[in-house]
Amino acid sequence: MKIGSHVSNNGDLMLLGSVQEAVSYKANCFMVYLGAPQTTLRKDISLYRVKEMQEELKKNNIDINDVIIHAPYIVNLASPDEEKRQFGVDFLTAELQRMKYVGCKYMVVHPGAHMKEGIEIGLERIAKSFCEILKNTDGDDTYIAIETMAGKGSECCSNFNEIKKLMDLCGNYSNRLVVCFDTCHTHDAGYDFITDYEGVIKEFDSIIGLNKLKVIHLNDSKNEIGSHKDRHENIGFGDIKFDALMKFVYDERFKDIPIILETPYVKDGNDSYPPYKYEIEMIKNNKFDPELIDKIITSRGIK
Repeated sequence: MKIGSHVSNNGDLMLLGSVQEAVSYKANCFMVYLGAPQTTLRKDISLYRVKEMQEELKKNNIDINDVIIHAPYIVNLASPDEEKRQFGVDFLTAELQRMKYVGCKYMVVHPGAHMKEGIEIGLERIAKSFCEILKNTDGDDTYIAIETMAGKGSECCSNFNEIKKLMDLCGNYSNRLVVCFDTCHTHDAGYDFITDYEGVIKEFDSIIGLNKLKVIHLNDSKNEIGSHKDRHENIGFGDIKFDALMKFVYDERFKDIPIILETPYVKDGNDSYPPYKYEIEMIKNNKFDPELIDKIITSRGIK
């Protein structure tokens, strides 16, 4: 399996530190932001320590194509504000170019929210934005991975048909559009893969195509199915439960797809600790540990 988590990219080590953090979790893939997810501010690419990162990847037998980049949350390509939408297009164009420089292939993007103007208009705006971004980076071996969304507020792409329509609207540029399947989001959107896993996968395949699935975000959910709330939970401790999530991990069809944990840090008073080393170990053992949270707190999250 390819199993990893979100890791940080900050301080003097930058992307070199990202690889080292992932290795400390015994991960063989990971996801990283090229800057803080709440801002579009970016350091000069020369400071990212890309060459050292690539050397560290080779040293630890991690494929650069299994390093996933995530775009910041604050870009809304469905915005009715033309100036804000154009800013998002320009920023994501530059972000794809930074990703190419790093050597990565897939950038996960939250497609956008239509701001009460309707799904149809929202999808058209996102498609126009995607086409501009992909035209600006024409010829690059880089891809936008559309994330399945929970349907919170006026979010677009909370169902497979919307994602397919968005791809169709992009015409020839759709060959550079793929999908990131988020288990929490898809559950919260109303897809019942807990009791009908094969039915959901078959539906995805018939509408979008499994060949388009390139990244999986593996998260439990704090909410009931169809809640449209998007609140992640640690593996096995939410509404989805461990066994249902393991169907994705141990599905032979997905053995070559990076599976990324975005589960919350474990809180203990004012402190919080990364759960990823322990969750990855539990997943590899394929056995739920109900004492996992206590173990993380006891160990104080030591890598």
